[in-house]
This record gives sequence, structure tokens and C-alpha cells, in this order.
Amino acid sequence: MPTAKSASAQEEGREGLFASCSFSDLGLHPTLCAHLQDKMGFQAPTRIQAQAIPVAMSGQHMLVKAATGTGKTLAYLAPIVQHLQMREPRVERTHGTFALVLVPTRELCLQVYGIAQQLVHRFHWIVPGYVMGGENRAKEKARLRKGISILIATPGRLLDHLQHTSSFVYSNLRWIVFDEADSILELGFGKAVEDILEHLGSRNGAPDQSKNKAEHMQRQNLLLSATLNEKVNRLAKISLKNPVMIGLDEKPSGKSSTLGNSHTSLLSDDEEDEILEKQNDLVEQAVDDFNLPAQLIQRYVKVSCGSRLAVLLTILKSLFERQVSQKVVVFLSTCVSVDFHHTVLSQLEWSPGLQLDTEKKQKFLSCKVFRLHGNMDQDDRKKSFLGFGSEKSAILVSTDIAARGLDFPKVKCIIQYDSPGEASEYVHRVGRTARIGEKGEALLFLQPVEIDYLKDLELHGASLTEYLFQKVLDSFPVNGQKPHKRKQISLDMHPWIMSLQRSLESFVAAEAETKKLARDAFCSWVRAYTAHRGELKKIFMVKKLHLGHVARSFGLKEQPSLVGRSHQVQLKKRKKEQKRERPAKRRKLPSKK
Repeated sequence: MPTAKSASAQEEGREGLFASCSFSDLGLHPTLCAHLQDKMGFQAPTRIQAQAIPVAMSGQHMLVKAATGTGKTLAYLAPIVQHLQMREPRVERTHGTFALVLVPTRELCLQVYGIAQQLVHRFHWIVPGYVMGGENRAKEKARLRKGISILIATPGRLLDHLQHTSSFVYSNLRWIVFDEADSILELGFGKAVEDILEHLGSRNGAPDQSKNKAEHMQRQNLLLSATLNEKVNRLAKISLKNPVMIGLDEKPSGKSSTLGNSHTSLLSDDEEDEILEKQNDLVEQAVDDFNLPAQLIQRYVKVSCGSRLAVLLTILKSLFERQVSQKVVVFLSTCVSVDFHHTVLSQLEWSPGLQLDTEKKQKFLSCKVFRLHGNMDQDDRKKSFLGFGSEKSAILVSTDIAARGLDFPKVKCIIQYDSPGEASEYVHRVGRTARIGEKGEALLFLQPVEIDYLKDLELHGASLTEYLFQKVLDSFPVNGQKPHKRKQISLDMHPWIMSLQRSLESFVAAEAETKKLARDAFCSWVRAYTAHRGELKKIFMVKKLHLGHVARSFGLKEQPSLVGRSHQVQLKKRKKEQKRERPAKRRKLPSKK
């Protein structure tokens, strides 16, 4: 049940998120304003939208840093639709592409396309479309040949069409938008983005820039990101010309905007080098500044390695018993781990008592469970994305692919079962809840040896309190009866956890396919655990872990021999055998006379 404190935090979050003006005050067309309010449910703009929309409509380049769930997508799509619906002569499909929106993932591509479709509903002559990896290239070519006014694309597939689709018309291109720019670059699309800018003649300092000067006068580039880093800073330098900076300076400087907080414009006609230096300083100052919603409740649960899966299942069961109609996203580190945990969460059956009574077994979790990761077929990914979005009560088990700007409605809780590593990734993950002023919870799983990770998060402004799991645990009955209050027992020895762990191990061992999946998931998890970079290596060290206990968290009774000490022993044996074989071969060689 929501407390007075959480209610006040939610109210504070909503007040801090929305501006005091209306969409019509921002200069948007009355028809578009009415559509935003009546059909799309946007009664008032957010503060970011109030600052960004007038700048986007002015034609200036723009860099926006804003927390997830603050309405960045509408901040650039609404001005684009506004300009296109006013254009004379009227926009036609044969005119080709006017606006290009680059996004990091296929799911975000579909999401932005859906919003664009809604926005142009009353302006039927404006045609949105998308191209992305995994789709049929021939069908995409056909759509591009007909003409797409607003094109949403993933970088790799867009570059492919720019290079090989001669019927792709972009001579009227006016806008290039980088949505979730930090995620685009984190996923390794930096080179593709630079090639796209060069191909379109929109890269600052490109050798052929002077040839397209008239075209550049009409071109407007917009860059939006939840976090800033050196890579985003570099992209801003090569793609933006004298940009207006929004959300980088908390303290307003210069003249205040009448429509919201002030934005900082770094325009200078005389000294461009000085501007770039100031721009770099602003970006660098904002790199470690992660603004999280005030209404977001952030907690961590400290769990020993062997009991992690049993604790996860217990928390999920508790959440859905407390409120049936809700959605939860569980983040994992690898694709194979997602497949394994999806199998467990969706298929695990058990009997509530300590005795494993096969006749009385029932589904442990009654809600629908979806999975999402990059190795899935495109059709399966689309079904999961759309299915979870439309459900009222469901769990999504996913890799960080779901942390890239996706807006799933009514997600109440984010569980980071595997640590995100970089603090910026933590921000992206928790950003799937507490959006547009709604309340939300985020729970981070940590092992006792990983507890120093909290200090790293605190350095970036994320402060977590401990989740009182013991209270949740004591609320579950064992053998049909809730335990009486008695002396504290360790988590691993608690009857509920022991019973659940036995059920997990029986479930995994029952099918050879499930057992193989568990072993593969274990191996992939260990590999991912060793991949932490920089200072985080000192916190997340495989040497500190008991790999036998890690195996238990995958429902395995024994540690797989492919990773760990047994594997090392096998390697040593092979090396010894090879050394023994070498002298034997030398003895057999005939002596030279």
C-alpha cells in the first residue's frame, strides 16, 4: 500500500516534471494541440518539452540531456509534424524523407514509429515509416521507393540503404535526430553514425561540407540523451553546429524563458573554438550527473549466491500477491540466462508444503512471463515487445536491450537481478519505471562481496536503502502454517527457501534440455561476470565467488566442469601429458651420423 511519504514523493515528482504552460503556448498548431490532448492524453507539456519544442521549431541545432521518462520523443516529433503539416506545397510521398530519427534498438524503433503514427493521424499526407535490422530488406526498399516522410531507423540498416538503395530519396532531408544517443554509441554504432553523417553531408569539418552549404542552411540536427559521456560529447562536436543546450545547466544563466526553465545557448559568431571549449566543459560537468525521478523508490537486497534464484521467485510472488495487476521487468546479464530464467519463471510448478506432492502441484507464478534479448528472431522479439506492453499483469525477463529508451506502460517495479556494472546502465534500467510522474520501485540484487558497488552508485547520485526481505519471507506459510516468531535463522536455512530450492533443483534435473540450458546459462553468467571493466573489477571478482554456490542459483546440484577449478585441473593434466610426450618423441628420433 502507498504510504504518505511515497504519495508526497509522487506529487513532488509530477509537479517538478510538468510545465505551467500549455501546448498551444509553445506555438503548436491548434489541431495538433487538440489531438495531443483528446486522442493521446497529453494534457500539459513536461518541462523538457516546454524548453525543447520552441528551440526545435526555431531551426537551431539542439543538445538535450534529460532523465528517462520525461517526454523526449514528443519534444522532437511534435515540432517536425508541426513544420511538415504547414509546408507548402503539401508534403507528398514522392518528395522522399524529410526527417530521419536514429535509435539504438529495434524495439525503440517500433515504439517511436507508433508515436509518430499517432501524431500524424489528422495529417494523413505525412507518412511515417521505419527500417531496422531483422526486417525484410526487399519490403523496406519498396516502402522507401514509395516515399517515407518521417523515417525511424537503426544505424546499421539505415547505412545499408543509404549505400545500396538507389530509390531512397532524401534530397529534402531537413532533420536528423539522435534519440538515446548514449545507447546508440554504447552498442557500438559510433562508426556507422559517422559514416551516415558523412554520406548525408552533415558532419562538421567534412571535406565536402562547402559544396552543400545551401543544404546545410536548412538542415537541423537534434541530439537527445539520458546520460552524457565522452563518446556523446564527440558526436555532438561532429554533428551539431552552435547548439542550444538544454538540461545541462541546472542553474539558469542568462535570460529566462517565459515557458519554463531557461536553456543555455552558446552561440558566438566570432570565436567558435571558445564555444566548443565551453560546450565540452558543460558536457564534462554533466557526465556524472544522473537525475533520477523523485518518486522512484530505490532499494537493494543482499543475498548469498546460492539462494539468489529462490529469493527472486519469492519477491516476485510477493509482488503479485500484493497487487495482481502490475508489470515487472527483470534484468539479466546474458541472452542464455534470459532463456533459462524465462523457462523457470513461466513453467516452475511446486506444492506449497515441504513435501513434494506431485498431485497438488501448481504454477508458482500465475502471471504471463515474456522474454527479450538480441539473439531472438525478429518476429519473437516483436511479439514479446508488443505482448508485454499490452498486458495488465506480466513479467518481462530481459537483457539490457529493454533498457534502451523503451516506454512500457504501467511498469511498477524494476528488478536488477544481475548487476548493471556501469552506473549509466543503472540509470537506463531504472528509467523503465517512475515515468511521466508515476511512482515506481527499483530493486538491486547484491551478493555480500559486492556491497561496495553501492558506493559507486552514490558517487553518481543514486542512493539505495536496504530491502527488508525477512518480513516478506516470514509472510509465506510452510506446510500450510505461517512460522511463529522465533530466533533469527539464516536465509539459506529458512524452511521456505530450502523447500523452494529443492523444487528448483528437481525442476532443472527433470528434463535434459532444461538441465543443459541451466549449465549454458551458468557458463555465460560467469563469463559476463568476469567482463566488468575498470574499478568495477575490484568489486565483481570471480575469485571471491564460490562457483558451486553460483551453480545452485541455476538450480544445479553440481558445478558444471566447463568452468572453474575442474576445468583448470583438466588443462593442467593436458599440459603435463604434452610435456611427457615431447621427451618420448625426442628419444625416438634417429641420431645423426
